[in-house]
Amino acid sequence: MMGKSSRSWVLLVLLIVGGGLVSIGCASSGLAGSREASHPLIGAVRASDEADPVDSGDPGEIVQASSEEGSEPIPLELSLTLEADPVIEEYDPWMPFNEGVFAFNRQFDRILLKPVATVWDRVLPDPVQRSLKNALDNLGMPRRVANNLLQGKGAGAVREVGRFLINSTVGVAGLFDVAKSAFGLQPGDEDAGQTLGVWGFRPGPYLILPILPPLTVRDGIGTAIDLALDPLSYVLPFAALAGMAGGKGVNERSLTLDLFQSVEEGAVDLYSAVRNGYLQRRQKQMKE
Repeated sequence: MMGKSSRSWVLLVLLIVGGGLVSIGCASSGLAGSREASHPLIGAVRASDEADPVDSGDPGEIVQASSEEGSEPIPLELSLTLEADPVIEEYDPWMPFNEGVFAFNRQFDRILLKPVATVWDRVLPDPVQRSLKNALDNLGMPRRVANNLLQGKGAGAVREVGRFLINSTVGVAGLFDVAKSAFGLQPGDEDAGQTLGVWGFRPGPYLILPILPPLTVRDGIGTAIDLALDPLSYVLPFAALAGMAGGKGVNERSLTLDLFQSVEEGAVDLYSAVRNGYLQRRQKQMKE
């Protein structure tokens, strides 16, 4: 058995390493950014716990495709090889560059991020990991409220404020999502990329950058706006933001270890699956 002192040192080392691995991408996306910035594929692959599994035959819908009880639902479009879609293809004029960076990101994950996340998963029980995720998500309230208002979703802004007040108090600083479990207040994920889309800005080209999740030009601009909406970016030093973002990145990757393995094994053309899944997911989010 690992003693308390040894476990504390292991966690500290993992946090430092994790911060170094993903601070570039995570810090630039904001500590509580709207899009999962901890891994190059999370933004397209990770289905939220709140989504209801649906099997409608539409590749944009979420289906329960996991073999393990209680595991994350997998987007159907990421378990199949999708046929070329002219509507989606026009968003990827930089495909040769993107494919090269995508391959680099997969190697980055295989060699560095996944091993660190695997050790993290062994050290921290799953409930603790999910509580950490809840607390960090709770800090994203200002960004979500602002974007709800900018999108004309007054009820959504009120819901976010209510969730924050409940989870910050009864939920012990956001560690437990009491607003959802006890009051039925579902979490939202409004961000500036969606806001720009609602305002009529086109997505622009699809883009993959090193150590960052999938982007469009519009979402890249939105990410910078979301960072400006994060109060913590004004009160905490960069080192603290990077360390917290690194911890979030490793924690997110740890929670999706089985999901990523299933997706990578099930997709014949992983690049196209991630791209199409991401673009469809973003389009769907703006319609909600």
